[in-house]
Amino acid sequence: MPEPNRLKRSLSLPMLIFYGLGTTVGAGIYALTGAVAGAAGMYAPVAFLVSALLVAFSAFSFAELSSRFPRSAGEAVYVREGLGSRRMALAVGLLVVLAGTVSSATIVNGFVGYVQELVPVPRVVAVTLLILTLATIAAWGITESVSAAALLTVVEIGGLLVVVWATRGSIADLPARWAELIPPFSSQAWSGIFAGSFLAFYAFIGFEDMVNVAEEVKNPHRAIPIAIITTLVITTSIYLLVAVAAALSIDPARLAESDAPLSLLYRHATGESGIGIGIVAILAMLNGALIQIIMASRILFGLSDQGELPPALAVVNPRTRTPIRATLVVAGTALCLALPWTVGPLAEATSMVTLTIFALVNLALVALKVRRPAESTAFAVPIAVPLLGFTVSTGFLAAELLSRIF
Repeated sequence: MPEPNRLKRSLSLPMLIFYGLGTTVGAGIYALTGAVAGAAGMYAPVAFLVSALLVAFSAFSFAELSSRFPRSAGEAVYVREGLGSRRMALAVGLLVVLAGTVSSATIVNGFVGYVQELVPVPRVVAVTLLILTLATIAAWGITESVSAAALLTVVEIGGLLVVVWATRGSIADLPARWAELIPPFSSQAWSGIFAGSFLAFYAFIGFEDMVNVAEEVKNPHRAIPIAIITTLVITTSIYLLVAVAAALSIDPARLAESDAPLSLLYRHATGESGIGIGIVAILAMLNGALIQIIMASRILFGLSDQGELPPALAVVNPRTRTPIRATLVVAGTALCLALPWTVGPLAEATSMVTLTIFALVNLALVALKVRRPAESTAFAVPIAVPLLGFTVSTGFLAAELLSRIF
């Protein structure tokens, strides 16, 4: 009989991959395609590719660490084990909760942009009802929550493929127009690309969330690394298709002005209403926000279970086997952030917090690899991977901070 205060280990590898895709694909690409195009122009596909390459080093580092330490509040565990500091581990854990909560608020704002294209509902009402609904689903049960997320993931990926199909005429022109997508070696072009990459980075955030449901995964040592890598490959492929379709189909400046950029792209390509894509985008927003709430609540649970936070947050409901109190804390905080802020600033804040976390996690893996080689059963990467992950994360963060100063 399972312990009443333990999470239920019921997630299979396919469900975990859907979880990863659900928290990665969706809100970022549906809400931020226009913003990336506004920054990078015709070179938006390059911006997405740069983000994917930057994320890949950290993704492989997370894959090894999740294989070594399959625990909730994974990033905090990694930093504590690697850098030997409980205070720093707690700070990282709280940063992850902050990133997930701010990300939920970001997604909710993106959701409102699409909803208001369909129904003139007051923004405060839409935001509040959405977050309350998502908190209820997250508290329902991990199998039920992830099953709902998996269904929504299939719908949102289908929506992206519909957009790609609608713009197939423009994509067919790629052999003749590929040179338009290749940036020159100029500071102006690459400054726009890196600005777009920083925004696009938000669209790749999510693979790391899988490590925080580790205690609810069957065979986590093997399943989580496979799921992380699979998620990154699928996500990159879809994003590049959509970015190329957008760049070849519509003026980037026009796309940047839209709160529902993929609906605009579909309307432009087909001459038909973009309501269907808008509805899919809404479901994508729901899915992304749901998974962020699940993830952040598991971090609070893990930190509390490890004695770092008040024990009340580690209480698991005996019927649902979910941390309901932690879920309510995360949902309430997301609501407080979503009401006063908009998508752009929240997405940038999420990216900066996440880059800080990535830098510390990569550094922790470097320290671990120096002191303690991975067991033969664990997924392992060369030490150059976390070194590059640390360098890229800190460099990208520093560049963004400097750009704000100067």
